[in-house]
Amino acid sequence: MNEGLRLMAVHAHPDDESSKGAASTAMYAASGAEVMVVSCTGGERGDVLNPRLQHSPEIERDMPQVRRREMAAAARILGVQHTWLGFVDSGLPEGDTLPPLPEGCFALEPIEVTTEALLRVIRAFRPHVLTTYDENGGYPHPDHIMTHTVGMAAFAAAGDPSAYPHAGLAWQPQKVYYSGFSPQRLRKLHQAMLDAELDSPFVDWVERMSKWPERAIHTHVPCSDYFEVRDEALRAHATQVDPGGHWFKIPMDLQHRVHPTEDYELARSLVPVDLPEDDLFAGLPRGTELDEVCRRPAERDERGELVLAYRSPEPTPEESEAAAPSSSVDGDEEAQEQQEQEERAS
Repeated sequence: MNEGLRLMAVHAHPDDESSKGAASTAMYAASGAEVMVVSCTGGERGDVLNPRLQHSPEIERDMPQVRRREMAAAARILGVQHTWLGFVDSGLPEGDTLPPLPEGCFALEPIEVTTEALLRVIRAFRPHVLTTYDENGGYPHPDHIMTHTVGMAAFAAAGDPSAYPHAGLAWQPQKVYYSGFSPQRLRKLHQAMLDAELDSPFVDWVERMSKWPERAIHTHVPCSDYFEVRDEALRAHATQVDPGGHWFKIPMDLQHRVHPTEDYELARSLVPVDLPEDDLFAGLPRGTELDEVCRRPAERDERGELVLAYRSPEPTPEESEAAAPSSSVDGDEEAQEQQEQEERAS
């Protein structure tokens, strides 16, 4: 059991918490850990991806309130706590020449403002472990990329008493993970679907992934008992996913058998690690000792940066650009919509 442990999952929009690491967060919550989901934005500019709800007068009239109701339902299903960071959705720019981002959106906020906002939540909740997105944001939505930037800045500053002193007492999480996109999972599910003579939704993905460098994904959390909970939470975001869509047609018994874990990339750790691992809290002391460690100022080098026991290898800029899943598929409107849903659920 995980009583006394605290996990914070930092996401860009409501629905991300149900498509990225949802089964593992539900598992940790059910096993006694406290889990806090942070939504950086309200998802106000998200499109209605469920064809059954498109052109709904209520949704068109008040999308922000609809998405708040969906988020509350998903949090209840997952058994997690939830808070809004309070920033405005940036939207997903589209077109041959991308339009400028809207004034006042999350992606354009000063990093000092967004970091302090997240630090206030971290120092109040006092997580031992954080999760966020990699430098690509999982896919290149400006809010996902900003979530990575803010999450890593907050991790670096959280335990420094001189950083943002008005944001609360210093508290240093010991590890931060990247959640979301798992190429290994998609490849295994794709092959299993083909072996079962079923249509795989991952054909285009697997072809594109062959050109990408492998990420250092060495943390595999067993949580298949909560895959159904994950799907129920995702369906709660009814504007964002078609409950009859292809994503939910991957047989559950196949998922349990082929890939019964959710996968994470350990981005930073202040404690020694033994990879691969199967627990986000692996290597951490338990009980009051862990809280004492998080309260103590972490060791920093002459530049003021955290002295790490482990740091995930970062791709080169060229590899990073190649690894970022595209947010559109040229010339195919149906494929664009399908890929958008897959990216949200990856």
